[in-house]
Amino acid sequence: MALETIKKYKKIHMIGIGGVSMSGLAELLTDYNIFVTGSDAKESENTLHLKELGLDIRIGSHKEMIDNADLIVYTAAIPKNDLEYVYAKELKKEMMERSEFLGIITKEFKECICISGTHGKTTTTSMISLIFLEADKDPTIEVGAYLKDIKGNNRTGHSEYFILEACEYVDSFLKFYPNTEVILNIDNDHLDYFKNIENIKLSFYKFMSKLEPNGVIIANIDDKNTQEVLKKTTSKNITYGIMNDAIYKAINIQINEDGYPTFDCLKNNQFFESFQINVYGKHNIYNALAAIATGDFYNISKEDIKNGLKKFTGAKRRFELIGNYNGIPIIDDYAHHPTEIKSTLACSKDIPHNKTWAVFEPHTYSRTKEHLEEFANVLKEFDCIILADIYGARETNTYNISSKDLEILIKQNNSNCIYLNSYEKIISYLKENVQNKDIIITIGAGTINKVGYSLLN
Repeated sequence: MALETIKKYKKIHMIGIGGVSMSGLAELLTDYNIFVTGSDAKESENTLHLKELGLDIRIGSHKEMIDNADLIVYTAAIPKNDLEYVYAKELKKEMMERSEFLGIITKEFKECICISGTHGKTTTTSMISLIFLEADKDPTIEVGAYLKDIKGNNRTGHSEYFILEACEYVDSFLKFYPNTEVILNIDNDHLDYFKNIENIKLSFYKFMSKLEPNGVIIANIDDKNTQEVLKKTTSKNITYGIMNDAIYKAINIQINEDGYPTFDCLKNNQFFESFQINVYGKHNIYNALAAIATGDFYNISKEDIKNGLKKFTGAKRRFELIGNYNGIPIIDDYAHHPTEIKSTLACSKDIPHNKTWAVFEPHTYSRTKEHLEEFANVLKEFDCIILADIYGARETNTYNISSKDLEILIKQNNSNCIYLNSYEKIISYLKENVQNKDIIITIGAGTINKVGYSLLN
């Protein structure tokens, strides 16, 4: 691949380069000998990694970085009064939002495989990527978390395949040009943008409708909203599931002695193959089925599919065991929606333990407000719950909401819940109260994983 349409840019400056997708894009561009600079509001693992690669990365706004850039790529998360953004507008520089720029790149590939859905994108993108690597397909990969098998969140391949995690937030995925779409589920999320589930379904319908003429949709038929939207499309589709009649169906599901699922897969009601996955939870059987269907569609052998799935032992922050504190396992999970936390809870039950400590940091004020009762209903099922302050991310608290509101609701059903307003207090509380054979799970898409790492250190 040569990425011909973007080779005309000699220098690209990226505002908000520390984001997962932005940092991955920066590496991809560097691999194609395009000079990249970047800035971000705060230092992170991603900005430090890019600095180690030799890129000029600066923290804060630096208008002078705009002067010699041919193109400015910016993340949708930056405020429109960002100094670099405003300056680039004043200079009339060519500018593109991240998803628009990434969409141009997707056009360059003969086979662009977009993995989308409200939950499970990173895991499924990782599974599919490892299957294609096992089959020596040499794909280019953009995934939403660190994947140890590729030593990062991206890989530059030299084949016709681009495997891409495609997020629906602010309709980003509508800028892409997929040949294959994997639709995992459609759920009520990002309501600060979508407002309601009908708008979310409409966005996914638009995504499915822009499929290339010879493209295919690989869809979870057990997910009610996905099934509803799929019926409205005319594209070729391949279904997978557990409960409903699907082309790829998991049966004979068992949990082995390590707590991992094994299952037989049917294809068109005929035995296809037996599989084992090395990650916890029934929800990951669905993710594996999506990966199996994708691999088989691209004529990858059953053996390579099996081996690729076995090699996947989890992406960073996806029910990731980060270590043991005095013999107590500490698990970190990126879950930030009630449906995802249900999966986290289910996974925890596969691990022998005494009490489960859920350390939850709500992510964004709007999501906390919209799903307050749902959060309370799932979190009350953990043995002990510690609530951190809400991680505002891109938002300010115009919603009159706090973690104290969540604590009040949970305590109506589970008195073992406490709100603590700093990581230091949470760490001290855990040190004083966790006991042998308990497990600690830090839950949230912000920086709550610092609690676990602080305990380990």
